[in-house]
Amino acid sequence: MAEFDLRAIAEPVDPIGLKAVGLVSVAALVLAAPFLASEYWINAIIVPFLILSLSGLGLNLVTGYAGQLSLGAGAFMMVGAYATFALQLRVPELPLPLALIAAGLISGVVGPVFGLPSTRIKGFYLIVSTLAAQFFFEWLFLKFPWFYNGNSSATIALSRGLSFFGLNANGAHGRDYLTLGIVALLTWLSFNLIRSQTGRNWMAIRDMDTAATVIGVPVLRAKLQAFAVSSFILGIAGALWALAYLGSASVQSFGLHRSYQILFIIIIGGLGTIRGAYLGAAFVSLLPLALDWLFQYLFSGQVDAGLLQNIEKAIFGILIIWFLIREPEGLSRLLALRRTAAVAFFLRNPFLHFLKQEPEP
Repeated sequence: MAEFDLRAIAEPVDPIGLKAVGLVSVAALVLAAPFLASEYWINAIIVPFLILSLSGLGLNLVTGYAGQLSLGAGAFMMVGAYATFALQLRVPELPLPLALIAAGLISGVVGPVFGLPSTRIKGFYLIVSTLAAQFFFEWLFLKFPWFYNGNSSATIALSRGLSFFGLNANGAHGRDYLTLGIVALLTWLSFNLIRSQTGRNWMAIRDMDTAATVIGVPVLRAKLQAFAVSSFILGIAGALWALAYLGSASVQSFGLHRSYQILFIIIIGGLGTIRGAYLGAAFVSLLPLALDWLFQYLFSGQVDAGLLQNIEKAIFGILIIWFLIREPEGLSRLLALRRTAAVAFFLRNPFLHFLKQEPEP
């Protein structure tokens, strides 16, 4: 019985080409989204999703890749927001992009200061140490009116709005493209950083810092680098959250609940993955909106709004717990398993069986 050689018939799959097509498709969809969506979607969904994704990315670098547990994400976002406000107020000739970079650098200097205990302690004790940053900066920015320019409501806001190099970014599309450009740039830089020697050092420390020391990894310097890069990204994310999304903000905008939210994003999305920050941000930001729409549809506004809000929070918490039990490695791992199963399904093409044939007598 003769058979055809299936290996010669099946064409090889080009993973690089598939990735390129996928990236181009996603980029085209993202660029076209502001013109396809209403202003409500841009202001209430797309912009906060992008900023939360950037925040999750910043925390994932220090926690997911370097293995240093931190609960001070809200504090570093607060530093970036107040630093940007101060620079735009007192150095008005400084363009907004440069002010964002400077604010990120200020936050990047503050981060390693509170990351110093990571050289001696780890785990729960490190979480408590980084939590100190949260309470310290809330007290600092409320105690001294200089930080909020003596505003009676203790809030910060740009009097001239978002503008840079003569371009006005106060509209929905302007804020969207400003946020999208910054998020895309920092994501690309983070991706390349993780693939560098610095990223490999972080992952070695995460897996086992004692073994990393034995093979020559500068553990102290690498840990502080992780805190610096993480707080730099979080500082820029905080500035965007205050000025591009909220418009005006206070210390309550970056309270402990914000730190928990960013932590939930990387846990749900997947620790140690770039796409995990985006998947977690989508889950955290879109699920409450979906639950709100569902309850409004089912009860037609007949139930008290406060009660509905509490029910939504309870369901949201239950779903998080269920998801962590079901897939503790996050949505990123779940997506990878589904993609592997789909590829295996298509490779087992049933039509290939028809290639087997008996020779004619």
